[in-house]
Amino acid sequence: MTASITRDELKAAIDAGTVTLVDALGGEYHAKQHLPGAVPLVLADVDAQAPTLLPDRHAAVVTYCSNLACPNSGQVAERLTGLGYTNVRKYGEGIEDWVAAGLPTESS
Repeated sequence: MTASITRDELKAAIDAGTVTLVDALGGEYHAKQHLPGAVPLVLADVDAQAPTLLPDRHAAVVTYCSNLACPNSGQVAERLTGLGYTNVRKYGEGIEDWVAAGLPTESS
């Protein structure tokens, strides 16, 4: 099971520039609203796109989706781990928690 990261830990990592965010919702959800700097990557595309989007398999990666009920972030995190990524965590509370806390988002 993938380790979790709290909102405060994630915000600190984003502010420090020490993490790559993966939006496991992707598509129109990503275009409408995503965490700062997040790259879209859904489960179906992980095998094909991860090597390009996430070339350093030892870099800090955090996956997220909409909320705790959404399985996408965990599924993408588990697949990345299966592909040899060594520092993957998930922000299970997702973008709904981030927005509710008044933190900034981006759109495409």
